[in-house]
Amino acid sequence: MLLLSQLMATTTPLSEQLRDLLRDRSVTRGDFVLASGRRSGFYIDARRTTMSAEGLALIGALALERFSAVGWRPQLVGGLTLGADPVAYAIAAASLSRPPTVDAFTVRKQAKDHGTGKRIEGCFAPGAGVVIVEDVITTGQSALEAIRAVEHEGGRVFGVLAVVDREEGGRTALEQAGHQVQVLVTATQLGLP
Repeated sequence: MLLLSQLMATTTPLSEQLRDLLRDRSVTRGDFVLASGRRSGFYIDARRTTMSAEGLALIGALALERFSAVGWRPQLVGGLTLGADPVAYAIAAASLSRPPTVDAFTVRKQAKDHGTGKRIEGCFAPGAGVVIVEDVITTGQSALEAIRAVEHEGGRVFGVLAVVDREEGGRTALEQAGHQVQVLVTATQLGLP
């Protein structure tokens, strides 16, 4: 297991390290039905990367670099549970060493029917600048659902950051809905059709 300082000290760029990790841990070839109902010859189980210690370190650092490059200065990051959760936590943790700090939140698939009845949990606050995060974008529907929930509660969405874009129309759908999209890795970069 490598520490972030060790990861950053290697001669391999962080983005290449993330691609290698995704290929090793998250890509499976076969015949799969995706959440969208589409069939695919490959499946990207990004959680096998996003929930690993190395993946968390890489994703947090790369996301903060990307935010800086595009001028996003969010107060909060989050998205639809479960795929977005480790991505948001990675970014929040990494921001401690690269201020300003960014806190995380989770959007439930539906509001709780007990307690406070919240749909958005964690550090969310109305009026905050937010980046919606995703592990994998296919159709873009999960990100759009998270955006609607956040905007309904008064959040200002700067854009969407995904770890992987399957390049199957999701990015285009989000951009056509008026949202900027940044991705860390594409299916093409992973050598996928």
